[in-house]
Amino acid sequence: MSELRNYVTIVTGLPRSGTSMAMRMLEAGGLPVVTDQVRKPDIDNPGGYYEFEPVKKTKSDPSWLEAARGHAVKLVYKLLYDLPDGFQYRVLFMNRRFSEVLSSQDAMLARKGAPVAAMDEARFTELFRAECTRAKEWLAEQTVFEHIDVDYNEILERPQPQVAAIDSFLGGGLDTAAMCQVVEPSLYRQRQ
Repeated sequence: MSELRNYVTIVTGLPRSGTSMAMRMLEAGGLPVVTDQVRKPDIDNPGGYYEFEPVKKTKSDPSWLEAARGHAVKLVYKLLYDLPDGFQYRVLFMNRRFSEVLSSQDAMLARKGAPVAAMDEARFTELFRAECTRAKEWLAEQTVFEHIDVDYNEILERPQPQVAAIDSFLGGGLDTAAMCQVVEPSLYRQRQ
Protein backbone atom coordinates (compact mmCIF):
# COMPACT_ATOMS: atom_id res chain seq x y z
CA MET A 1 0.00 0.00 0.00
CA SER A 2 2.77 2.49 0.87
CA GLU A 3 4.19 2.17 -2.67
CA LEU A 4 0.98 3.76 -3.96
CA ARG A 5 1.33 6.77 -1.67
CA ASN A 6 4.19 8.80 -3.10
CA TYR A 7 3.69 11.52 -0.53
CA VAL A 8 4.38 12.03 3.16
CA THR A 9 1.34 11.92 5.41
CA ILE A 10 1.64 14.52 8.15
CA VAL A 11 -0.45 14.40 11.32
CA THR A 12 -0.43 17.78 13.01
CA GLY A 13 -2.28 20.12 15.33
CA LEU A 14 -1.88 21.64 18.75
CA PRO A 15 -0.34 19.50 21.47
CA ARG A 16 -3.09 17.43 23.15
CA SER A 17 -5.38 17.66 20.12
CA GLY A 18 -5.52 13.95 19.27
CA THR A 19 -2.45 13.63 17.05
CA SER A 20 -1.23 10.47 18.81
CA MET A 21 -4.66 8.87 18.47
CA ALA A 22 -4.68 9.75 14.76
CA MET A 23 -1.27 8.11 14.33
CA ARG A 24 -2.51 4.95 16.09
CA MET A 25 -5.55 4.94 13.79
CA LEU A 26 -3.43 5.25 10.65
CA GLU A 27 -1.12 2.49 11.85
CA ALA A 28 -4.11 0.22 12.58
CA GLY A 29 -5.46 1.06 9.14
CA GLY A 30 -2.30 -0.26 7.49
CA LEU A 31 -0.34 2.93 6.86
CA PRO A 32 3.26 2.60 8.09
CA VAL A 33 4.24 5.22 10.65
CA VAL A 34 7.54 6.93 11.37
CA THR A 35 8.32 6.98 15.08
CA ASP A 36 11.38 6.41 17.23
CA GLN A 37 9.69 5.38 20.52
CA VAL A 38 11.99 7.76 22.44
CA ARG A 39 9.04 9.15 24.38
CA LYS A 40 7.40 6.21 26.09
CA PRO A 41 3.67 5.72 26.77
CA ASP A 42 2.51 7.09 30.11
CA ILE A 43 -0.71 7.94 31.95
CA ASP A 44 -1.28 10.93 29.68
CA ASN A 45 -0.85 8.91 26.49
CA PRO A 46 -1.17 5.19 27.29
CA GLY A 47 -1.21 4.31 23.57
CA GLY A 48 2.11 6.07 22.99
CA TYR A 49 3.14 9.47 21.64
CA TYR A 50 4.26 8.42 18.14
CA GLU A 51 6.91 11.10 18.07
CA PHE A 52 10.00 11.23 15.88
CA GLU A 53 12.81 13.43 17.17
CA PRO A 54 14.35 14.33 13.76
CA VAL A 55 11.23 16.34 12.81
CA LYS A 56 12.36 19.00 15.30
CA LYS A 57 15.46 19.66 13.18
CA THR A 58 13.80 19.53 9.76
CA LYS A 59 14.78 23.10 8.89
CA SER A 60 18.50 22.25 9.10
CA ASP A 61 18.29 18.54 8.24
CA PRO A 62 15.30 17.30 6.22
CA SER A 63 17.08 14.06 5.24
CA TRP A 64 14.52 11.90 7.09
CA LEU A 65 11.80 12.87 4.60
CA GLU A 66 12.95 10.63 1.74
CA ALA A 67 12.33 7.49 3.80
CA ALA A 68 9.00 8.91 5.02
CA ARG A 69 7.30 8.75 1.60
CA GLY A 70 4.35 6.39 1.91
CA HIS A 71 4.39 6.77 5.69
CA ALA A 72 2.72 8.92 8.34
CA VAL A 73 4.69 11.14 10.69
CA LYS A 74 3.53 13.41 13.49
CA LEU A 75 4.73 16.94 14.06
CA VAL A 76 3.43 19.99 15.87
CA TYR A 77 1.80 22.54 13.56
CA LYS A 78 4.60 25.13 13.94
CA LEU A 79 7.01 22.71 12.24
CA LEU A 80 4.89 22.61 9.06
CA TYR A 81 6.68 25.76 7.93
CA ASP A 82 10.02 23.89 7.99
CA LEU A 83 8.97 21.19 5.51
CA PRO A 84 10.83 21.72 2.23
CA ASP A 85 9.54 21.72 -1.33
CA GLY A 86 10.53 18.68 -3.34
CA PHE A 87 8.02 16.41 -1.60
CA GLN A 88 4.26 16.11 -1.69
CA TYR A 89 2.44 16.18 1.65
CA ARG A 90 -1.04 15.16 2.77
CA VAL A 91 -1.77 16.84 6.10
CA LEU A 92 -4.32 15.69 8.66
CA PHE A 93 -4.86 18.76 10.84
CA MET A 94 -6.33 17.65 14.16
CA ASN A 95 -8.83 19.98 15.78
CA ARG A 96 -10.12 19.74 19.33
CA ARG A 97 -12.14 22.16 21.44
CA PHE A 98 -9.64 24.75 22.66
CA SER A 99 -10.97 24.55 26.24
CA GLU A 100 -10.21 20.82 26.26
CA VAL A 101 -6.73 21.32 24.82
CA LEU A 102 -5.96 23.81 27.60
CA SER A 103 -7.39 21.53 30.31
CA SER A 104 -5.51 18.53 28.95
CA GLN A 105 -2.22 20.44 28.82
CA ASP A 106 -2.73 21.73 32.37
CA ALA A 107 -3.62 18.26 33.69
CA MET A 108 -0.53 16.74 32.04
CA LEU A 109 1.76 19.43 33.48
CA ALA A 110 0.24 19.05 36.94
CA ARG A 111 0.75 15.25 36.87
CA LYS A 112 4.41 15.81 36.00
CA GLY A 113 4.78 18.27 38.86
CA ALA A 114 5.52 21.13 36.46
CA PRO A 115 4.22 24.60 37.26
CA VAL A 116 0.93 25.33 35.55
CA ALA A 117 0.72 28.95 34.49
CA ALA A 118 -2.81 30.27 34.74
CA MET A 119 -3.94 31.22 31.26
CA ASP A 120 -7.25 32.80 30.55
CA GLU A 121 -9.28 30.35 28.46
CA ALA A 122 -10.65 33.10 26.21
CA ARG A 123 -7.13 34.42 25.57
CA PHE A 124 -5.81 30.89 24.92
CA THR A 125 -8.64 30.27 22.46
CA GLU A 126 -8.06 33.58 20.68
CA LEU A 127 -4.30 33.03 20.35
CA PHE A 128 -4.38 29.44 19.19
CA ARG A 129 -7.40 29.83 16.92
CA ALA A 130 -5.42 32.57 15.13
CA GLU A 131 -2.29 30.34 15.00
CA CYS A 132 -4.22 27.38 13.57
CA THR A 133 -6.07 29.59 11.07
CA ARG A 134 -2.77 31.10 9.92
CA ALA A 135 -1.23 27.63 9.48
CA LYS A 136 -4.20 26.35 7.48
CA GLU A 137 -4.23 29.43 5.26
CA TRP A 138 -0.52 28.96 4.63
CA LEU A 139 -1.07 25.28 3.77
CA ALA A 140 -3.76 26.25 1.26
CA GLU A 141 -1.31 28.59 -0.49
CA GLN A 142 1.40 25.94 -0.92
CA THR A 143 1.45 23.72 -4.00
CA VAL A 144 3.10 20.77 -2.22
CA PHE A 145 0.44 20.45 0.49
CA GLU A 146 -3.09 19.10 0.58
CA HIS A 147 -4.84 19.15 3.94
CA ILE A 148 -7.99 17.98 5.65
CA ASP A 149 -9.40 19.04 8.99
CA VAL A 150 -10.07 16.14 11.37
CA ASP A 151 -12.34 16.74 14.35
CA TYR A 152 -11.14 14.92 17.49
CA ASN A 153 -14.45 15.42 19.28
CA GLU A 154 -16.40 14.03 16.33
CA ILE A 155 -14.12 11.00 16.08
CA LEU A 156 -14.85 10.10 19.68
CA GLU A 157 -18.61 10.48 19.22
CA ARG A 158 -18.97 9.02 15.71
CA PRO A 159 -15.69 7.74 14.27
CA GLN A 160 -16.99 6.28 10.98
CA PRO A 161 -17.59 9.55 9.05
CA GLN A 162 -14.23 11.03 10.06
CA VAL A 163 -12.40 7.77 9.32
CA ALA A 164 -14.09 7.50 5.91
CA ALA A 165 -13.00 11.07 5.11
CA ILE A 166 -9.41 10.29 6.13
CA ASP A 167 -9.37 7.11 4.03
CA SER A 168 -10.71 8.97 1.00
CA PHE A 169 -8.24 11.84 1.47
CA LEU A 170 -5.34 9.38 1.56
CA GLY A 171 -6.46 7.57 -1.58
CA GLY A 172 -8.47 4.71 -0.06
CA GLY A 173 -7.46 1.20 0.87
CA LEU A 174 -7.06 1.69 4.61
CA ASP A 175 -8.68 -0.75 7.03
CA THR A 176 -11.34 1.64 8.29
CA ALA A 177 -12.88 -0.90 10.68
CA ALA A 178 -9.52 -1.33 12.42
CA MET A 179 -9.09 2.45 12.52
CA CYS A 180 -12.45 2.86 14.26
CA GLN A 181 -11.54 0.18 16.83
CA VAL A 182 -8.54 2.24 17.96
CA VAL A 183 -10.81 5.04 19.19
CA GLU A 184 -10.99 4.83 22.98
CA PRO A 185 -13.63 7.15 24.45
CA SER A 186 -12.40 6.16 27.94
CA LEU A 187 -9.29 8.24 27.27
CA TYR A 188 -11.43 11.33 26.62
CA ARG A 189 -10.75 12.81 30.06
CA GLN A 190 -10.97 16.57 29.52
CA ARG A 191 -14.53 16.55 28.18
CA GLN A 192 -16.13 20.01 28.00
